[in-house]
Amino acid sequence: MICGLFVQLQPFSSALPSLTTSNCKAYGPPLSGTSCVQLDRQRRRAAVVWFESTQHALCRPTPSRAGTVLPVTDLLRPARPVVMGVLNVTPDSFSDGGRYADLDAAVAHGVRLHRDGADLIDVGGESTRPGAVRIDAATETARVLPVVRALAAAGVPMSIDTTRATVAAAALAAGAAVVNDVSGGLADPRMAEVVAEAGCPWILMHWRGHSDRMQDLAHYRDVVGEVRAELAARIDTALTAGVAADRLIVDPGLGFAKRAEHNWQLTVRLPELLDLGCPLLFAASRKSYLGQLLADPAGQPRPVDQRAAATTATSLLAVAAGAWGVRVHDVRDTVDALAVWQASGRPRIVPDADDPPGSRR
Repeated sequence: MICGLFVQLQPFSSALPSLTTSNCKAYGPPLSGTSCVQLDRQRRRAAVVWFESTQHALCRPTPSRAGTVLPVTDLLRPARPVVMGVLNVTPDSFSDGGRYADLDAAVAHGVRLHRDGADLIDVGGESTRPGAVRIDAATETARVLPVVRALAAAGVPMSIDTTRATVAAAALAAGAAVVNDVSGGLADPRMAEVVAEAGCPWILMHWRGHSDRMQDLAHYRDVVGEVRAELAARIDTALTAGVAADRLIVDPGLGFAKRAEHNWQLTVRLPELLDLGCPLLFAASRKSYLGQLLADPAGQPRPVDQRAAATTATSLLAVAAGAWGVRVHDVRDTVDALAVWQASGRPRIVPDADDPPGSRR
């Protein structure tokens, strides 16, 4: 079974000496990136050069498994990296809980985000904010499936934000294209089987436990080194379960079992996570550590709905450091910022070889 919107990450061996996209397969365009294997330093650098120089063309629309025709989006346009727009159909998400619980409101917002420039709409039916209490699978499925079906009918590419294999399978069958699993497969070991059978991309986020206790698990000696090692373990588990290496994307999990200082270290040292060999998704949108940074003189954090500029700035820093994509609520602001970045020559943030890890100048 193939996802309606298929993302193919070219293996490193096919990246040299030249690339072409004239042979896009019927199920969708290739997406630049490397196989999730451990490369030596020279090959990693070569892979990054290839990653930045790849050009892509659009392929024909492809029917999803549900029979709905989805327009295939080039997920790595020459103009900018991937932008995922957040669509929470929950009553209790930290940023927009309840705002899109109504089907019509949710679909209208998803369409609007896509028109604003989102390459994927990330549909989620269970809040993963710190302290959130889990809902059952039936409730989550009932929330997301009508939205996925309606957006698929409208030609909007989607990812499904879930930790449950049953929800992921149902959403993929309804027209979703990518699985965004904040647990990296730990919450439901059956997820690997679903992803392997579907052949669709799987975003593996760094995760140490469910929302009701994750902040108790935010203990690290070296947050970047430990996150990297734990993500590498998730990659190995996925490969062992039969998931293709070129379907994996990683996410460092900002705010998930992380304190503010951990989030900043992961941001500053983001290039170290690229050594995993997978494309990297950066998701800082409106999170509490940005609110803490922007606190008023009395120490009150900046309200959630006033963190857009900080989100855009942080997302741009991540892209300049090599992130494959960003997950954001404020899509238009992000797309505009990336357009400026592109027009200015796509400057990169590259750590100085003489600086120790995590140092700042």
